[in-house]
Amino acid sequence: MKLRDIEYFAVVAEHGHLGRAAEALGLSTPALSKSLRRLEKASQAKLVARTPKGVELTAEGNVLLSYVRPLRLSLQDVAREITDLGQGRSGNLRLGSFPGPADYLLPAACGAFSADAPKVTVTITVANNSALVWALRNGDLDLILINMVPPPDENIVAEQLFDEELVVYGSVNHRLARRERVEIADLAQERWAFSALDAVPTKWVYHVFENNGLAPPRAALVSRLMPIRLQAIAASDLLGFSPRRSLRQVVPPLRLTEIPVKGLMLTRRVGLGYRRNACLSPAARRFIEILKSTAKEITSGK
Repeated sequence: MKLRDIEYFAVVAEHGHLGRAAEALGLSTPALSKSLRRLEKASQAKLVARTPKGVELTAEGNVLLSYVRPLRLSLQDVAREITDLGQGRSGNLRLGSFPGPADYLLPAACGAFSADAPKVTVTITVANNSALVWALRNGDLDLILINMVPPPDENIVAEQLFDEELVVYGSVNHRLARRERVEIADLAQERWAFSALDAVPTKWVYHVFENNGLAPPRAALVSRLMPIRLQAIAASDLLGFSPRRSLRQVVPPLRLTEIPVKGLMLTRRVGLGYRRNACLSPAARRFIEILKSTAKEITSGK
């Protein structure tokens, strides 16, 4: 099999039409058909079948395509590795993180990395765990910060960085702020600011309310932007549920305080993930070093 023919086959599979695939590749349709016949001869199998609307993959074609996708990702990794090696500490680094570490860990790590590798462009995506794993697996991200519970699939290497505790917090003027002990039932009538209704911390709060026979918490504000939530909570009677470290990193300091609620604390494991057998660029490897060092400093209280 020739690598070029395999690449052409992947484009045909993507478009489901020889004419459109040929146009996308800048080839003539006969030339693309010749490439397909050459690939079918090499594989000794029929890979595509003509239909009134174009072409569709045969069972053998689908098997080949399942191998082509990781092959294309590996080629992209190799190309990026060679480019970075040729240019030194330059290129692009695509990071992903779930809310929480994106608020207090990534800013510090990216600042140190930018000083160390000023020619590298860093792009950050903030999303939930499943979206990050999907993007990494499909080659859209190089590194991700994820909640390691549940663990990602076997195609991803996940290294534990630290555990973080999520707590209830509110304004220092909130009616519950001065209590030494707060029960779940005391929160029944409170309004909340959440990052997202489908986020794991939000689901945990709903789960605890349900287990204690309470009506679902009232979401008055929903925003993935931590500064918006923090400022809104500081200026109102809203409650939030976020990592304790996020509150410590607020600049300028806001009049917020942790509210100790018995039975409403969540510990999650923060980890670094990357594709198994991926060719990590020098920039990615250097960022991992800086990230681990930054995580160690934050968790040690420095």
